[in-house]
Amino acid sequence: IGYRLLEKNLTKKEIGNLIDQVYRHCGQKATVIFADQMMQLGFREAAKAGISFGKDDIVIPAKKEQLVSETRTLVEEYEQQYADGLITKGEKYNKVVDAWAKATDRVADEMMAEIAQPRVLIEGQAPDVNSVFMMANSGARGSQAQMKQLGGMRGLMAKPSGEIIETPIISNFKEGLTVLEYFNSTHGARKGLADTALKTANSGYLTRRLVDVAQDSIVTEEDCGSTRGITLRAVVEGGDVLVSLGQRVLGRYAAEDIKEPGGDKILFPADTYLQEEEVEAIDTAGVQSVKVRSALTCEAEAGICGHCYGRDLARGTNVNMGEAVGVIAAQSIGEPGTQLTMRTFHIGGTATVAETSFVEATNAGSAKIVGPTVTAAHGDLVAMSRNVVITVVVDGKDRETHKVPYGARLRVKEGADIGKGQRLAEWDPYTTPILTEVGGVVRFEDLVDGLSVREETDEATGIAQRVVSDWRASPRGSDLRPAMGVTLGDAYAKLASGSDARYLLPVGAVLSVSNGDEVKPGEIIARVPTEGAKTRDITGGLPRVAELFEARRPKDCAVIAEMDGRVEFGRDYKNKRRIKITPEVNADGVQGEAVEFLIPKGKHISVHDGDLIQKGDYIIDGNPDPHDLLRIQ
Repeated sequence: IGYRLLEKNLTKKEIGNLIDQVYRHCGQKATVIFADQMMQLGFREAAKAGISFGKDDIVIPAKKEQLVSETRTLVEEYEQQYADGLITKGEKYNKVVDAWAKATDRVADEMMAEIAQPRVLIEGQAPDVNSVFMMANSGARGSQAQMKQLGGMRGLMAKPSGEIIETPIISNFKEGLTVLEYFNSTHGARKGLADTALKTANSGYLTRRLVDVAQDSIVTEEDCGSTRGITLRAVVEGGDVLVSLGQRVLGRYAAEDIKEPGGDKILFPADTYLQEEEVEAIDTAGVQSVKVRSALTCEAEAGICGHCYGRDLARGTNVNMGEAVGVIAAQSIGEPGTQLTMRTFHIGGTATVAETSFVEATNAGSAKIVGPTVTAAHGDLVAMSRNVVITVVVDGKDRETHKVPYGARLRVKEGADIGKGQRLAEWDPYTTPILTEVGGVVRFEDLVDGLSVREETDEATGIAQRVVSDWRASPRGSDLRPAMGVTLGDAYAKLASGSDARYLLPVGAVLSVSNGDEVKPGEIIARVPTEGAKTRDITGGLPRVAELFEARRPKDCAVIAEMDGRVEFGRDYKNKRRIKITPEVNADGVQGEAVEFLIPKGKHISVHDGDLIQKGDYIIDGNPDPHDLLRIQ
């Protein structure tokens, strides 16, 4: 084993890695002896080091004051915008919560940077590494989230209802909380304790159900000979690669030949067992996706075959015959169930906001934009459908693809050079805009005052906004179809798809233009506020996991397109909208069957009449129904 494994800080993760390497190269006996000696060494050095947890080891960053006051100014600006009626109450709330969440993270980063610097405590002695930092950084105990509360700022708190309180806790535990801050903290702490008590039973029950279902999945044969599999890609979130493709396919069998991107050179033939070396080659070649054998697609008569299962993670070898893999899987999912429940309790209910509003390039290359866009008045391209994809091309090969939402501003042009970490697109995560593709004059249709549109005057600011109200609630409004048309002369302007420029407005849309206004392409004519930031608290963890395994249809589930085609809105049926997807005529001149959906009228439909959509696109947003996903894929 090379010495290079030791030339770095040996954190908990690195030590695990080291033991893994020893086991792979030297077998079980050597590993046992090695681990024992490692433990002896650890205890001896830890005793000599005499690390203690002192109050002066918790450093409050010098820039905290400045960051807090900057955020305060920003929040005051948002309050002012709200007072001037530029944004709604919900938008203001979201922006304020977002600003404070970002500030908390920045204070925490400053603190981690300061605490990581060795400092000279006694003149003439060697600088001393901060002991609290050592504990957290080595992975022994404590985490950045806990240190942030001790030395940074405690941040935003959640109300018992799960909403986030707008005013954050600016103090940390070292400075001490004010009475009001302490009171606000109590919600989270109490909720955590109550949850813990209630969820242990829940978690145990989940494990029991899982084992009951999975117990007859046993490895019964070597190879079922299936050629099916699932396609895996790297997990990318907000421009960062969280899990590389290599890590995802490690220990699996390839279902088909793995080729180099852009070429036909075969890296590994089908049915190759992908181990560490193969995985490294896949990552270096920059392969985008790999189809691997999976227990989901195994064709064994009873149980599962060894090739579809792949590596036995407990032993690091091929799985043995007769291994009860079903029970192992069930227990592995059930075991963290109790932690899913208590996780809230460690951090004391500090809320984090999980919304993304931009994508960044992880590679340098040139941009390729696929999908309908228009150039707006500000000169940037604007995505005009939900299928706009920005691809980064490196040396003629597609290296990464990002799907951007409808209405996003693209910061790059077709064929432009991109640097690593450059912003490709950005959008407002809290509102869905309705944009016009063409220029012209706005014409309101079926927007009847008091029936389908109402003026909402904000009590705090006294500014009126026009909001589309639920027109079906009164018998007079049953046949209205509130919409905004864009006209040139007397006729509608035509869209690229050939249909009229009419935009149907959902309930709750805020009108951004008036009747008779002139608009330019890519201009926002209305906006639909989306639901605000609820804490994505891990308490959502256990019920969500249970829901996935029960394969229930979630409430308000998403409607997913079952095939590629063009959207048409048919005649309404009672209180439902009829949406038809007509497939395009294929190369043989054959046109497939059209599919119809009936959708309740209050739902916001995220496609427009005449849009081209692809199989698997969402017609209505929401949690996808697992049955739909399986059927469509």
